[in-house]
Amino acid sequence: MAEFQNIEFKSEWRDEYLKTLCAFVNTKGGELIVWIDDKGNAIGVKNAKKLLEDVPNKIKNKLGITPSVISKIERGKDIVIIEVPATSLPVSCDGKYFQRSGSITSELNGNELANFLLLKYEKTWDSLASEANFNDIDMDTVNLFKNLAKERVSSLSDEDSIEKILYNLKLLTKDKKITNAGILLFGKNPQDFYISAKTRVGRFKDSNILDTVISEGNLFNQVEKAVEAIKKHLNVRFQIKELARQDIWDYPLDAIREALINAVIHKDYSSAAEIQVKIYDDSIWFWNPGSLPEQLNIEDLKKEHSSYPKNPLIANTFYLAGLIEHWGSGTKRIIDLCREQNLREPEFKEEHGGIGVWFYKNTDIYVKKNLIKLGLNERQYKALIYIKENGNITNSEYMNLANVSRQTATRDLDLLVKLNILEKKGITGRGTEYFLTTHNDS
Repeated sequence: MAEFQNIEFKSEWRDEYLKTLCAFVNTKGGELIVWIDDKGNAIGVKNAKKLLEDVPNKIKNKLGITPSVISKIERGKDIVIIEVPATSLPVSCDGKYFQRSGSITSELNGNELANFLLLKYEKTWDSLASEANFNDIDMDTVNLFKNLAKERVSSLSDEDSIEKILYNLKLLTKDKKITNAGILLFGKNPQDFYISAKTRVGRFKDSNILDTVISEGNLFNQVEKAVEAIKKHLNVRFQIKELARQDIWDYPLDAIREALINAVIHKDYSSAAEIQVKIYDDSIWFWNPGSLPEQLNIEDLKKEHSSYPKNPLIANTFYLAGLIEHWGSGTKRIIDLCREQNLREPEFKEEHGGIGVWFYKNTDIYVKKNLIKLGLNERQYKALIYIKENGNITNSEYMNLANVSRQTATRDLDLLVKLNILEKKGITGRGTEYFLTTHNDS
């Protein structure tokens, strides 16, 4: 007979099963059905009355809760059903905490235990007091926040002190200690307190690493440093739209920034792992330690959804600074921005003990719908296909391919050069050849 997260079958009672009941209490409650074996056969018990007296006392003494213990007849045999409810506060058994995952009972330790206790006491890691003091706060970042937040925080004044700003943002505890969120957001060097509060950006060729940049500092600075580190390894072209030049990167920069902000908001800062960004030839991977809240699944991230930020104080400060639109919209915005650039839809995955986001490059920028969006005509599209197959094209070859005059051929090719799609080599005239632009990726 199958066992579930909230049901377990036992052929006899043992005191060690108090751990299982403790796990039920700390999860969603559950039932321990005794004297039924794993195959669902009712074995039965002769002293059910005595157990109905003993088991509740043992549970109350060890776990501090009152269970429901009943006896019933199953296939002509007495069985005992022990039911315990979920509780709002954490429950221990012999000083240890247990939780249920599927049909497995496991002891909580380390970061897992810390996060469990925070959740039970309705606290978040970013709301706890840090060891930082006001000398550790970076005034430049405070002033940056003042400028960014003026639209959304009308009461904010240039004259406001650091203490007042942090207090209004709920970044001070009741006894005026700077919270973890406060030092991460506004600290001169938060890594003095939390060494893994950083973002590691790497450029990879297959599995070989070509370049690494570690982005440190407070979260405002860290996000921007990481964006700049990523841009170093991206190609950029431009298009002329309404007489203005518009840069087109391999991936939308706003989507990259959104992914980084999501990572710092949802990171499990009690973990020793850093936020990671891995740049490959055809993709970028963003990863932060942590897990999805139990209210959400991966499919929910593809649409607007309720927000359950791991670090709500950090999320709220980024919102007030105008760096996120509104809670629960970030992942959907990432998808929309990539679609607008005709890129494959990003993928969200639970992997390696965290949340991964994969961006995929349009490895062929010469896809016809993209070129039409750039304002290219059918002649230019055919010419690019020709160059891909033959390596280059001359003015004369373009004239023959498109059946146009030299003047039209020159005008078409010059536009492709201006858009940074083609590069021209050789002297003016018969020696001029046009090649697909080569981008350097250091």
